[in-house]
Amino acid sequence: MLATAVGWEVFERTKDPLHLGYTGLARALPVMLLALPGGHVADVFNRRWIIMISQALFAVAAFLLAWWSWASGPIWLVYVLLALMGCLRALNGPARGAFLPLIVPGKDFHNVVTWSTGIFHLSGVAGPLIAGWLIGQTGVAHWVYVGTGCATLVFSLSMLFIRPLTKQTPAGKMTVESMLSGLGFVYRDKPVFGAIVIDCVGVLLGGATALLPMFAEDILKVGPEGLGLLRASTFMGAAMMSLVLAFLPPFKNAGRTFLIAVALWGVAGIAFGLSTSFWVAMVFLFLQGAIDNVSVVIRHILVQARTPDHLRGRVSAVNTMFIEISNELGAFESGIVAKWLGPVLSVVTGGIGTLCVVGIVAATNKPLRELKTMTMPED
Repeated sequence: MLATAVGWEVFERTKDPLHLGYTGLARALPVMLLALPGGHVADVFNRRWIIMISQALFAVAAFLLAWWSWASGPIWLVYVLLALMGCLRALNGPARGAFLPLIVPGKDFHNVVTWSTGIFHLSGVAGPLIAGWLIGQTGVAHWVYVGTGCATLVFSLSMLFIRPLTKQTPAGKMTVESMLSGLGFVYRDKPVFGAIVIDCVGVLLGGATALLPMFAEDILKVGPEGLGLLRASTFMGAAMMSLVLAFLPPFKNAGRTFLIAVALWGVAGIAFGLSTSFWVAMVFLFLQGAIDNVSVVIRHILVQARTPDHLRGRVSAVNTMFIEISNELGAFESGIVAKWLGPVLSVVTGGIGTLCVVGIVAATNKPLRELKTMTMPED
């Protein structure tokens, strides 16, 4: 809901795709700077409390966005609030990623990750649709931010009722060397390193999400309701794929499947960029979401299954940092290229770049290419 409303409101006020890129930059820079310390905090302190407190502060930031929207505050203020949310995500993301293995039996982890991503994507369907409908009905975005703040408070309070099955492994004192150990682990584990890098660079080059407000208004001419449908299409595809994967056995050729999925994601992105029909564009965004969820599930299981618990916060921080680089700096990159070449060429050239990255990683990272199964150790 919040991402849809911010994109719509910023573009409505500025009519400049570069400002859509600035929203991504404001969210990404704090995570890039603070993710590694945030990951260490998640290994040293109680992850449940970190999640609960950071989610409550997310709600505060959402209510401040509602005030900014209602008062028609200066455009720079939205970037400050998004940067604040980026700081919170630097704490929340690693703790949340490292918390899941503590509340799920190892034998069920693969299936739980699949259902978890499916539920996330279903919320991703509902959020943009609700945001687009509210904006279309009221002509303003501040009610979307109020709804986001209330939902985030529910998430924070729900953490009070969750009890881990296993205790968190102590990680020792916070030192610079210890903080960087997660980065070292990722670099040494070639399948994990390859999966994180290819996903990061692929989304950095090929992501079209930041430009959807521009496509909705200037190319497809479908307004805020259409923007909600476009954003929801990706999540709907991912949710449907999660449902399929939940009833399938674990991947037997995980590395090869991952590489093929990212390549197909790039192809679907190119097709979306060339679409001039709203319904055709929705189809290719749906396919992008479905294909992307395959790679997301594989990467998530791969990172958690191959990482010891005392490092999970720091390794999750590295994963979070790369995700933010790809999603948010990708939005900035898309905004710049769209400013120079237009939105269509921005998306199409990004998809081509994704295919090139897949080819390079597939040729140079044999451990990832030949990776078979992923198993979660039993406690």
